[in-house]
Amino acid sequence: MRRHILLRVICVAAMSVSQALPQSNFSSASGGEGGEFPFAERLVYRVEWRLITAGSATLELRSTPDHKWHTLLNIQSAGVLSRLYRVLDVYNVWTDAKFCLVNSELDAQENKRHTITRTSLGPATKLHYEEKDLVKNSTVEKQLDIPPCTREIAGALASLRLVRLEPGKSTALPVTDGKKVVSVRIESQARETISFEGKKFQTTRYEAFLFDNVLYRRKGRLFVWLTDDTEHIPVQIRLQLGFPVGNVTIQLDKQERIPG
Repeated sequence: MRRHILLRVICVAAMSVSQALPQSNFSSASGGEGGEFPFAERLVYRVEWRLITAGSATLELRSTPDHKWHTLLNIQSAGVLSRLYRVLDVYNVWTDAKFCLVNSELDAQENKRHTITRTSLGPATKLHYEEKDLVKNSTVEKQLDIPPCTREIAGALASLRLVRLEPGKSTALPVTDGKKVVSVRIESQARETISFEGKKFQTTRYEAFLFDNVLYRRKGRLFVWLTDDTEHIPVQIRLQLGFPVGNVTIQLDKQERIPG
């Protein structure tokens, strides 16, 4: 698999922009009432690739004392994939009350590679990007002009859960990977009942148009299923790529409220 693919598959399902989405389309990010997102939670996922369990991903979202949000994402390969391509990624991101990027850090150990990537928002919407290769002992830095309230991958996923889109409608968000800002459309496609592991979910299926020279050059499709209740939980994510990756399916194994 390509570098950081598990991290990107899980989070980039919410990346989209061709224009900034008006703030009136978002729910308040000050904390959910009556079960509405956002709230502190832990989501545990099982990652399936080529009909085998390829790894697990645990995402924790907590509020901070200054009324912001902290997301922690741990991704670990398992089984056969660990022998072929070991992945151990730890991703921390801090966002404001509307999940707009403040700063982030990714500690990625993938096969023989080990990099630490940091982004931080400076004055006048300048984003500083730094990637340290701990194996090669090299550093890449750059600055990027970004629109106000730009999301990164985890903040974009949280923002998608705040949007109320009927099937057939689409919307957009400004998103950055630290190296560029892209415009990616998200489309609400259909209401579907999906079942796995003996559980049944009433969901809406979305597609995020990230590939074909948008955020990624290669061809592919990315779908995410959110529950139709007030929590809008991402219960399933599916990435469809050509050879040699093929399909990757990420399914919710456990969801729980946590302090914070």
